[in-house]
Amino acid sequence: MGTKAKEIVGLNVDELITELNKAYADEWLAYYQYWITAKVATGRQAGMVAKELEEIAEDELEHAAELAERILTLGGQPLVNPKQWFAETNCGYAEPPKDPSDLQAIIKTAVEAERCAIGVYNRLAKKTLHDDPVTYQLMLHIMEEEIEHEDAFERLL
Repeated sequence: MGTKAKEIVGLNVDELITELNKAYADEWLAYYQYWITAKVATGRQAGMVAKELEEIAEDELEHAAELAERILTLGGQPLVNPKQWFAETNCGYAEPPKDPSDLQAIIKTAVEAERCAIGVYNRLAKKTLHDDPVTYQLMLHIMEEEIEHEDAFERLL
């Protein structure tokens, strides 16, 4: 990170990188959770649910890329081993239900995941509001999309 860029970050950069890596882990796990659930879902409405899961999975992958870029810009290293994602996650990983036709359970799990993500990004936005305008803007951008995801999943219920 450049000299002036370091000067405008009024937070402990190492602690911020740790928090961003936790969010990065969340995004990778959400991506995979939604992607694999879309593949295994069955039932009358499975096509519609799978389509929404796949679209939102792509957004989660985009969020992971955006977070990785910010972590690198701050002079950090994104978590490079997927095993680290499980150790560092804020929101965890929910396997698809044993009954892949239980679309209600699939959607409720997704709603819970989005609510967790909203909480994470809200907390990070508040933390960076006055001390890191670049990260703050990224947190707002991702949180806005997570709010849209929660709404999309709630409408499926």
